[in-house]
Amino acid sequence: MRRFFLSLLVLAFSLPALTQTKHPFTFEDMMKLKRVGDPEVSPDGKWVAYSSNETGNWEVYVSPFPSGTSKWQVSRGGSEPRWRRDGKELFYLSAEGKMMAVPVKLGTSFEAGPPVVLFQTHLRQPISAQDMFSYDVTSDGQKFLINTKVDEPNAAPLSIVLNWASEMEK
Repeated sequence: MRRFFLSLLVLAFSLPALTQTKHPFTFEDMMKLKRVGDPEVSPDGKWVAYSSNETGNWEVYVSPFPSGTSKWQVSRGGSEPRWRRDGKELFYLSAEGKMMAVPVKLGTSFEAGPPVVLFQTHLRQPISAQDMFSYDVTSDGQKFLINTKVDEPNAAPLSIVLNWASEMEK
């Protein structure tokens, strides 16, 4: 059910740009569309954090869920928001690859403190369009699991053996 509402939220942000075109849809038109991604519903289910490029740069926003009647920008360049399990902190990746934390107060209204740099990450490049999440955070916000690139010159190469079952029969 939440995915359905998140899909509607994404469609609501994109629909006005799509309905205003009266000519063939071009690459330039596509680049003008505001994109929304990385939706993450708050632990209490009343807020959604997401990324959008509506300013021309990717930023993290928070809106009431499912109404989406207002929004608060909580980043100065960022993406991939994640809530701490108790809803008192929101994490995201800055445009420079730094892990950021924003103290928040949830309730009938939303309040956010200033973003704080936690540490620099060294993310690897995404492999496919299905490669959507670069990190996750523990429920207490104290540990992070980050998909990191490995720069080891002596790392063993990857060997792929095809038809290995027939080799076992010999």
